[in-house]
Amino acid sequence: MKKFSITIAGGGSTFTPGIILMLLENIDKFPIKQIKLYDNDKARQQQIADACQVIIKEKAPEIDFLATVTPDIAFSDIDFVMAHIRVGKYAMREKDEKIPLKYGVVGQETCGPGGIAYGMRSIGGVLELVDYMEKYSPDAWMLNYSNPAAIVAEATRKLRPDAKILNICDMPIAIENLMTQILGLQSRKEMVISYYGLNHFGWWTAVRDRQGHDLLPKLKAHVKDHGYAVNFSEAGQHIDESWQATFKKVKDVYALDPDTLPNTYLKYYFYPQDEAQKADPNYTRANEVMDGREKHVFTECNRIAQCDSTQNSTLEIDEHASYIVDLARAIAYNTQERMLLIVENKGAIHNFDSSAMVEVPCIVGSEGPEPITQGAIPQFQKGLMEQQVSVEKLVVEAWEEGSYQKLWQALILSRTVPNARIAKQILDDLIEANQAYWPALS
Repeated sequence: MKKFSITIAGGGSTFTPGIILMLLENIDKFPIKQIKLYDNDKARQQQIADACQVIIKEKAPEIDFLATVTPDIAFSDIDFVMAHIRVGKYAMREKDEKIPLKYGVVGQETCGPGGIAYGMRSIGGVLELVDYMEKYSPDAWMLNYSNPAAIVAEATRKLRPDAKILNICDMPIAIENLMTQILGLQSRKEMVISYYGLNHFGWWTAVRDRQGHDLLPKLKAHVKDHGYAVNFSEAGQHIDESWQATFKKVKDVYALDPDTLPNTYLKYYFYPQDEAQKADPNYTRANEVMDGREKHVFTECNRIAQCDSTQNSTLEIDEHASYIVDLARAIAYNTQERMLLIVENKGAIHNFDSSAMVEVPCIVGSEGPEPITQGAIPQFQKGLMEQQVSVEKLVVEAWEEGSYQKLWQALILSRTVPNARIAKQILDDLIEANQAYWPALS
C-alpha cells in the first residue's frame, strides 16, 4: 500500500501537535511515509517540532520527520499540503478584534471588520503556499483550513483557478458533534445532512439517519430552548465559557427561521450590537486564546521535548482533525465520501451567483469534489448571502487592485457595521495596524 508524504504548512501553529496525533491515530487507514513542518517563523516552529519529533519517535518511528523554513525542502516530493497558517499571528488577531470594538462594532476574527482585516493578510500567504506546491509537487493537493476560509476560498477561485486546493472548515463538524450528543448518537457519521450557505454563514435543511429517518424535529425541539448547548462537562476544543455562550445564543438565531438549523457564527450578523456590547474591549477572544491554548500547547511541547517523553501529556487531537484524514483518504483512495466543503457554486444553489464560493455537501473522490445540488433557497437566506458574498468578493478585488474604495465598500456592506462613516474610521485604523501585511491601498 502506498505511503503518503505530507507537509503541514503553519508548522508553528498550536493546532499542529493535534494534527500529528490525529494522523498517527489513523495510520492504519492512511499510511504515512514522511511528515514535514513548514513555517516562516523558525523559532516558534522549532518548539512545536521538538515535541512532535518525540511523539512520532514513540508512536511511529518509521515515519521520516523534519521541520524547515525552506520552501523547496518543504514542498518537494509530497502528496498533500495541510495548511493552517495565521499571518500576523495572535498579535494581529488581537488588533482585528479590538479596533472595531473602539467604534462599538463586533470584534471577531472571521466576521465583520476583523475577518476582512485577517483576509487581507491571509490571501497572499495562502497563494504563496499554492505556488510553492505547484512548483515543487504539481500533483499534490492542498487541504486548506486557514481562516478566514470564505475570503481565502474566493481568492484561490479568482487568482489560482486551476489549483488543486480544497477549502474546508471545522465549525460545522463541531456543531454536528453536538448534534450527535443531542440525538444520542455515537458519531456524526450516522447522520446524512443537507446544508447550504457561505463559510460561517449557513443553514442545515435536513438531518437524517442512515435509514432515512428525519432527525430534525428532535434537534429543533432542543435548539428552540437551548441552542446547541449540551452537557459541557467533558473537555474539548469548543467548550470554554465564551463558546458555551455562543452555542446557547443559537436559540435566538434559530427563531429567525425555524425551518432550518443555523451556523453559530450567524449571531454576529443578526445580533451584532449584542455581541459588541458584551465584549470586553481590553480582553478579547485573542487574549483568551493566548492565555489559554497558546500557553498550554507551548508549555506542554517544551516539557515533552525536555523530558524526551510524552508520558502524562495533555496534548489532544483537535476536533477538526479526523475530518482532514477523511478528506485526504477520499482523494487518495477515491472513497466517494459525502463531505461539507467550500466550492464554486456552479448551480449547486439554483438561484444564487454561480461564481460564489458556497459551503455545500459534496461527493469527494480522486478528481476532487462534486457538489450536491441543494435546489433553490428562500429569499431571506438568499438576500443575506448575496450581501455577504459581495463583501468577500470586494475584499479580494481590493487586495488584487490595491483599492481603498473597494475595501471601504466591503466594510459598508457587512451587516456588522452600522454606517459608512464608521466603516471608514475602522478601515483607516486597520490600514495603520496592517502596514507590514496588507498591499498598499489607494
